[in-house]
Order: sequence, then C-alpha cells, then structure tokens
Amino acid sequence: MIVNTAAYHFVSIADAEALAARLLERAQALELRGTLLVAGEGINLFLAGGSEGIEAFYAELKADERFAGMRVKHSHSRMQPFARLKAKVKQEIISFRRDDGQPLEYPRAPAVAPATLRRWLRQGHDDDGRRVVMLDTRNEQEFAHGTFAGALTLPIARFTDLPAALEPHRAGLADATVVSFCTGGIRCEKAALWMRNDGMDNVLQLDGGILGYFEDVGGEGYEGRCFVFDERVALDPQLQPLVDAATP
Repeated sequence: MIVNTAAYHFVSIADAEALAARLLERAQALELRGTLLVAGEGINLFLAGGSEGIEAFYAELKADERFAGMRVKHSHSRMQPFARLKAKVKQEIISFRRDDGQPLEYPRAPAVAPATLRRWLRQGHDDDGRRVVMLDTRNEQEFAHGTFAGALTLPIARFTDLPAALEPHRAGLADATVVSFCTGGIRCEKAALWMRNDGMDNVLQLDGGILGYFEDVGGEGYEGRCFVFDERVALDPQLQPLVDAATP
C-alpha cells in the first residue's frame, strides 16, 4: 500500500536552493516520488511512497523547528501516483502575485476547523446567525470533479485570475460569512488573506482545505470528488482514488 501525502508550510526560508537539494536527496534515499516545491515563503510537498519512508522523511523534516508545526494530510492507494521525484525552487510555492496576499507579510487570516464548518453547514448559518457562503478558489478543471453544495465557483483557469473573477460578487457577499476553500489549504490561505486585506473582513479559510475536511469529518456537505494533482485524478470523501490500478 502506498501512502500519499500533501503538506505545506509558510515560513521564511533563506536557504531555498540548499533546502531543496537536501530534501530531494533524502526523498530519493527513501524511494519516495512526487514534487518538492521550495520558495522564500515556505514549502509545498506532494510525496508518496512506503509508510516507513514517508514516516522517516516527515519526522526528519519536522525536527527542523521551521517545520515543526506543519500539518501533513494522508491518504492511501495501491498505485504509486507519481512517475518520478522532482524538486523546484520558485518565487512562490503557489503563484498569486499579490503583495497583499503574502503570508509572511501579514498575520494569518482566521480559519474555521472542519468540524465547526460541518456544524454550520448542518444548521444553515454560523454561530452568529449569518449565512455561510463557500467560496471555491480552485479553477474550473478542478471544481468540475466536485465542490461543496451551493458553493460560489468562479470561471478561472489559474489562481492569479481570482481577484478579477471575484469582483462582481463582492457586494452580494457582504452579509455572509465567506469560507475560502481549496484542495489542501494553501490557495485558500492566500486568498483569505488577500480578501481581508482588501476590505472583506467577513472571510475565513477552511483549515486544511478539502483534503483536511475529508480526513477530519468526511464528506458531509460536499458533492462529488476532490481533484488532485497526480495520476489518481480525484479522491472521494473517503479519500479513495478515482484511478487506483496496482503498479505493474
């Protein structure tokens, strides 16, 4: 059985090139595959392999105090969903190109835990009686596989398109509690931060994204599957893949 992981962490990294090389070397030694993204603002990891290798990799990574608080989301499959292992050093671990949406420059936007969100969706409002609007920050290809019931989806092809696509909806969201969500938390974290800095003080982010929601509370309130960026294509609320043929 293959263990699949997704993790990110925003933290200042002065040694991005050296860190990427070190992580790549260690992942290779542990026979892991996937993608390691490193930037001055943090790391974004998608790794899969045997349970012992995965456990060893993240134990060593979290021994670095910069990453001690990083959440790692897990799922399992029979197949290895990545063809190879690669490491990249980038300007941002997820490209947004907004100075007012940079997590190292501002306090983290408030988050809502999956269990709390599930309760709000059940009761039809938040704890202050405000209606809840789920805002999907993913692109059209992704939310075509599934999204939260009644979510606001936007006609975007890439994350950088979100600010312009959201503009026509802003006035209509003023009376709601808006919950920004995405696959694993990274885009909705940047989006929520930008929106709050741009005057939308009624925005929260879903802690851990869709995968964190599935892992913590299941799929209540979600319709369909969650697109993922590997050969599994999409995961259902039980974190089972759409494609899961055993590796030859």
